[in-house]
Amino acid sequence: MKSKDKKRDAIRVGLIGLGTVGKGVAKILDENGEVIRKRVGLPIMLAAASDLDESKKKLLPSKETWFTSDYRKITSDPEIDIVIELIGGHEPAKTILLSALKHGKHIVTANKALLAEHGEELYVEARREGLDIGFEGSVAGGIPIIRILKEGLAANRIESFFGIINGTSNYILTKMTEAHHTFNDTLADAQRLGYAEADPTFDIQGIDSAHKLAILVTLAFGSPVNFKDIYTEGITQVTPLDIEYAREFGYKIKLLAIAKLKNNEIEARVHPTMIPEGEMLASVNGVFNAIYLVGNALGPSLYYGRGAGEMPTGSAVVSDLIDIARNIIQQESSGKSAGHPRVPLMAYLPEERKPLRIRNMDEIESLYYLRFMVIDHPGVLSSISGVLGEHQISISAVIQKGRLAGETVPVVMMTHRCLERNLRLALEKIDEFPYISEKAMVIRVEGED
Repeated sequence: MKSKDKKRDAIRVGLIGLGTVGKGVAKILDENGEVIRKRVGLPIMLAAASDLDESKKKLLPSKETWFTSDYRKITSDPEIDIVIELIGGHEPAKTILLSALKHGKHIVTANKALLAEHGEELYVEARREGLDIGFEGSVAGGIPIIRILKEGLAANRIESFFGIINGTSNYILTKMTEAHHTFNDTLADAQRLGYAEADPTFDIQGIDSAHKLAILVTLAFGSPVNFKDIYTEGITQVTPLDIEYAREFGYKIKLLAIAKLKNNEIEARVHPTMIPEGEMLASVNGVFNAIYLVGNALGPSLYYGRGAGEMPTGSAVVSDLIDIARNIIQQESSGKSAGHPRVPLMAYLPEERKPLRIRNMDEIESLYYLRFMVIDHPGVLSSISGVLGEHQISISAVIQKGRLAGETVPVVMMTHRCLERNLRLALEKIDEFPYISEKAMVIRVEGED
């Protein structure tokens, strides 16, 4: 915090974590420093950087930036205005950010896992100290969806949104669709190209998307969300066969993060989803992200761009620095050293944020794609249809190919809209039939009945 009788010459930033995004932040502040100064009124200076790997000091473009392997020297430095955390994970990231807040620093992070699971603790501490938190980089990389929800669509009641918010999974599904390769082969290719981590679990199991969805739901609906309440299903079971059948029905398969507000209750789920080929989301391919959002005043809108990477996410982080820097300058010009941020941290005033119930998946209604692998003999289709009918599930279309007696063949169905609970009960019974060779494949479908 600057002394009131000392004229400020810059906004000083401390960066903790010189990985991929950290390098991008340092590069943007260096290369775009002059245009940033023209937009803010003062330079935003990378005063200090920290990383456990001291060899990363050479990545810093400015000789004015001092380096340390001890983050505490940055969080406690009275000259630092804003601390950026880009190391990821829960600890020591949470400790770093809480330390920065306790020392009067505004904070910026791209740590979606931390915000999804421990964000409330950070929000409470920031409000207590009258400080700001920037987290634009935590969701969808360079797409400014956080700011859109907090400011751009503040006049709207958000009704629903559907997001492709994990580039790794989208790349895998895109390549499986285009090249007809298996999941394992496509994952190996993604790892070779650097689009998937050595341990891709968070991406392919949907956990990364669920972390991001928790943040977006909180902003969109004004309700704190427990990450554990979000139904999460990954893409590992999707096969080229399912992708081909989806194409025959006129759909593409995407890993979607889905949120809907109905009767003051929230649907929040992540899973592979079939969407009509004509929908804009269906054409979002490769590592790109997109979020389709419906507001009651605006109607539908789509936000598209690169969802990760050094420069896209670095751009989002620096946009937070610019926003906070403007607030600091405005506060000091009015004679205030700190105060509550102009825009509420989580889009709604703290006293207006009310916990809403998240629906259990059993209560969800959807259209469904079903694939049964059966030993083909007379009466199979009528038996399966009979059980579905007993559970109030009607069939809209059927594909059955390869009618060779005694061989295992796929029987594929599309249902009309039905209750997930009823579907699960029906499938439990069908999976026990002696001519069913494996558990049914189920993919939910978004679209018109």
